[in-house]
Amino acid sequence: MSYSPNLNSGFTFTQNRSKYQTSTSGMCSLCMEGCVTPCEIGLSAVLGAKTVYPTTTGANQIASEKNYPFDYSHFNINGRVFGAQGAEASYESATIFNVKLEKTYGTLNPVRLAMPIIMPALIKLNWKDYFAGAAMAGVTCMIGEDAKSKDPELKIKDGKIVDFPFMGQILDTFRKYYRGYGQIVPQCNVEDDMLGVPEIAITKYGAEAIEFKFGQSAKGTQPVNLLPDLETALQKQQMGFIVHPDPSDPAVQEAYKSRTCPNFYMYGRLPLWDENFFKNRIAELRALGMKNVYFKMAGYDPADIERVLCIAAENQVDMVTFDGASGGSGYSPSAMMNEWCLPTVTLEAKVTEIVKKLKARYPAMPAIAITGGFASEDTVFKALALGDGHITAVGMCRAPMAAAMNSAAVGKLIANGTIPEHLKKYGSTVQEIFGDLPDLRAIYGVEADSFSPGAIGVFSYLHKIAFGLQHFAALNRKFDISLADRSDLIPLTSEAEKLI
Repeated sequence: MSYSPNLNSGFTFTQNRSKYQTSTSGMCSLCMEGCVTPCEIGLSAVLGAKTVYPTTTGANQIASEKNYPFDYSHFNINGRVFGAQGAEASYESATIFNVKLEKTYGTLNPVRLAMPIIMPALIKLNWKDYFAGAAMAGVTCMIGEDAKSKDPELKIKDGKIVDFPFMGQILDTFRKYYRGYGQIVPQCNVEDDMLGVPEIAITKYGAEAIEFKFGQSAKGTQPVNLLPDLETALQKQQMGFIVHPDPSDPAVQEAYKSRTCPNFYMYGRLPLWDENFFKNRIAELRALGMKNVYFKMAGYDPADIERVLCIAAENQVDMVTFDGASGGSGYSPSAMMNEWCLPTVTLEAKVTEIVKKLKARYPAMPAIAITGGFASEDTVFKALALGDGHITAVGMCRAPMAAAMNSAAVGKLIANGTIPEHLKKYGSTVQEIFGDLPDLRAIYGVEADSFSPGAIGVFSYLHKIAFGLQHFAALNRKFDISLADRSDLIPLTSEAEKLI
């Protein structure tokens, strides 16, 4: 059998004509002359290179469609009935409500998490509620790379950004609700760093941390964007991007005028950062006031994983997030989302193995976060347990954004008096229908009633994850989530048993 999808996809709304298909190629076993059914071959025959990327990108999220043969479902969760760890063994103390979920990380400046969750980088869709909800839930969140391209008021002078008001707006969505937990972190790719995003974010807009991005599970290379015309190509080139072919070349401009010029593409540079770069760069940014530094890494070759962890340890990096397949993205090559990168569970096992080895050389290792396909409390608990005490947090991105979008849509329906049928039994107002508003009021007071339904939804979703984690931890008589380890997992397959 094949674990990969056939030549049909939600990335492109393509489909096979026949129910009879060849597993190796993904094609219909009978391919007919005259067929205009939009399979991936048919669509690419018309649209060409642009079908390397999803044609459905926009106001939505996209994730891998591959059916991986090994994931966290290969484990069940253990349980115990004697004693209590992390709490007094009494009926009053050994309760679900007393399971400690707080975590603290940071080498020079500690950061507290209200629960062992972070929300990885994005800057699209309902980002305002995503970041506001992160602050309400008390978790760290990251601002996606290339946020500069979304700022119509961005100003660049002599190759450096001198005004970036959008950055201030993004940071404020989190800071408005900050309650002592978590941190909001601008993420930087190569272009961001070259243009001075870290400097202006720190010195002008008060950012306290920066995340350097090596890659993510759905996008191990930087994206390629098709540009509509010569004018746009020149604008992007002036912003510091690589544009192919070179729009400033007179020969290319002449070809454009004569309609014989190839398509223009904008391309993000691949990171070529090394030990010397980070030694100097991190020192520079700390001198400007940066308190914390993060790395974003994916399931690259294990030698690269180890090298990144060594660089992080040597430079007192606070957290390294490892992103495994089958995570998602807003815009990544379709086949790369399906066919590249170590699967999350395999990546976690490899990272944990490397961290254990490196701790002999570096007693103060960075905090480790694992992300890639998490949406429920059971898989979060399994990941923390599989980390065997070496995983500080689990990253959840697509799921909290889904919560932000869904609850915002519900809020609009409530305001219009068109309450969804499945919610009518709970009431007719936001205050009646949103079940965790009392918990928000307990933190912020009655003003929580006026919070955006989308942000309330992110808080509520993560509150559900936290409550579920407390149940699983108590099931194992562990009243501090930091005590979760591999003894809390039951392997169901031979692949899973090798990791325990």
